[in-house]
Amino acid sequence: MTTVHTLASGSSGNALVLSCGDIRLLVDAGISCRRIGAGLRALGLELADLTAVLITHTHADHVSGLGTLLKRTEVPVYAAEAAGRDLAFRLPEAAGRLETLEDCRPLSLGAVEITAFPTSHDAPGARGFRFDTPGGAVGLMTDTGYVTEEAADVLPGVALAVLEANHDVETLRGGPYPYYLKRRILGDEGHLSNEDCARFAVTLAERGAAEIVLAHLSRENNTPAMAKNAVETALSAAGLHPALSVAPRDTLGEAHVVREASRCRG
Repeated sequence: MTTVHTLASGSSGNALVLSCGDIRLLVDAGISCRRIGAGLRALGLELADLTAVLITHTHADHVSGLGTLLKRTEVPVYAAEAAGRDLAFRLPEAAGRLETLEDCRPLSLGAVEITAFPTSHDAPGARGFRFDTPGGAVGLMTDTGYVTEEAADVLPGVALAVLEANHDVETLRGGPYPYYLKRRILGDEGHLSNEDCARFAVTLAERGAAEIVLAHLSRENNTPAMAKNAVETALSAAGLHPALSVAPRDTLGEAHVVREASRCRG
């Protein structure tokens, strides 16, 4: 059985655990090592049980707890080459622990096959991931200004998709953020809006996604209800009804059990 739990999801910190048999993958370490450890213990795991850490990109809300975690474990860290270089520069603890993920070239860790793909974000080597497991495939895409061609090629066929629904465009435009920050978020290297997320959610549901989890919501420019409503409306209009939920911002999320879906990517 393959399960996914979010430990935190939002601009204040991100971390997710994927478990498949004896393979336990931590995706991002953007909360304290103490909180990561507490989340793992709630799942009956310890830091030492982690098989690997995968880093989507090197912004603080995705790596702030990584330095301490590396001091307390021997776990390897996987990232795109540019993200790895940035980590090595910023975290001496990462020296000798970094493994490079090549774009759209699957890497196997036990029964889990990992495929990294580029996202469009203002951080070196920003990536999303597809995880193919015996129970079905999982897709993770956050921190991207738009759905990249690679994401659109790699992710169809996943059973479970964790997708960024960062902001409601009109709420952001009318909100208190300074102009430069609004421009960054709305730009091609910013964050995915509810509406853009909804369109891609329809595409994935049409290709067999049984469950979609909305992630990385802005505290100021979105609400769980707004994000869920936008995506649910688009799915319903297309006659699609996958399970739909929003990842909690600061607490351990529910268990998402991966169910079978088409593995076709074509």
